[in-house]
Amino acid sequence: MRGFSAGVIATALLLAMAPAARAADEPLKVCLDEDLPPLSAHHRGKPDSGFDVALAQMIADRLGRPLKIQWFESKLDEDSSPQLEANALLSDGRCSLVGGYALTKDSLVVPGVKTAKLPDFEGATRDDRRRRIPIGVLVPSQPYIYSPMTIVLGPKAKDRKIADIGDVAGLRIAIESGTLGDAILMTFDKGRLIDDITHLVPGRSDLLGELEAGKFDVTLLDLRRFDAYRAGHPDTKITASGYYYPIGANRGYVALESDKALLEAVNKVLSDLQGAGKIAELGQAVGLTYLAPREPIILGDVWLKILNR
Repeated sequence: MRGFSAGVIATALLLAMAPAARAADEPLKVCLDEDLPPLSAHHRGKPDSGFDVALAQMIADRLGRPLKIQWFESKLDEDSSPQLEANALLSDGRCSLVGGYALTKDSLVVPGVKTAKLPDFEGATRDDRRRRIPIGVLVPSQPYIYSPMTIVLGPKAKDRKIADIGDVAGLRIAIESGTLGDAILMTFDKGRLIDDITHLVPGRSDLLGELEAGKFDVTLLDLRRFDAYRAGHPDTKITASGYYYPIGANRGYVALESDKALLEAVNKVLSDLQGAGKIAELGQAVGLTYLAPREPIILGDVWLKILNR
């Protein structure tokens, strides 16, 4: 009986260990936006690059798993929803985590629909573009970076001191229509800046290029976007003002509610990396202006906050 019992125990232990061993062999699948430099970039003929690429690799290494990135394309149009696209990617098993996700209250609400379409992703077929995916509920990781908006100055305004939005009054302001920056500038102090603002069409105009050429003096945009421009134009004459608009969003990972065990493991790694200063080092290595996460962890109603300022 003792021998039989020992054999049963040994078999049970092996069976219990098998799923863990398989999990260790399975890739950590992370979905990343293919055109969000310097966070993530995936372009034909060039090596994959970016802060989120390096961070995902470091997390996979800490978990003892190979990394597999599923690249996708997020289109900014009226019909797209980053929340539903991320949910569809996760629910279809394309990845277990979506990185670089802006942690806002609106982006983490329980979906009001039961299915969603997949965004364009690397390897997608014609059928994939037609399918609707039954979706779940998103759960965020702890944040790993803070993404604010910043004021950027053209060559003629490089010496202007900026401590608040109102300090751009009298300058030639350029902003892309329909953006968050547009709403901030147009509503500031009951419209005090309206006469100084020129609107450009997103996707058709070169906002930072026109600022560089001296056609305008100042703009308000994501700090990430300015970092990307500086990386591609090392001799640029446009400069950072050092001012960050006080309403910004943390970024982190999202997974499905059913994958909380993975999020717990990822959160543990993120805490260790943050404590050791490794995440800040990654940002510096890729030319990203790294700002540590801050309160509120989940940003509330952005529009209400802007209108109440």
